[in-house]
Amino acid sequence: MKFLVDNALSPLVAEGLRVAGHDALHIRDYGLQAAEDKKIFSLAETENRILISSDTDFGTILALWRKNKPSVVLFRRGSDRRPEKQVALLLSNLPLIQDALEQGAVVVFEQTRLRIHTLPIHE
Repeated sequence: MKFLVDNALSPLVAEGLRVAGHDALHIRDYGLQAAEDKKIFSLAETENRILISSDTDFGTILALWRKNKPSVVLFRRGSDRRPEKQVALLLSNLPLIQDALEQGAVVVFEQTRLRIHTLPIHE
């Protein structure tokens, strides 16, 4: 799978995903650390990458733009913030969420649960 890791998360998340065999880049790889969310969102959409972040604004952008791509993976407050734990959590759940991510979804990892919202998000 192709991933784009937002600046809200460590570049070690992208590195861990690459080690696991995925095409994963961090926003720093593009020199876009200070870019606005809309630019990052558009980059993920253009390159058909799943956006990984802890910034809930990406879900808002998807809802407002009524887009069905790119898919977004969000690590919410309370979920483990260590990069190696985030990678392990994502990889261990990938078989469960892969189809949803390929079709278009927002996947939210919280402290004790996982939520999947199919795109586009409707009011």
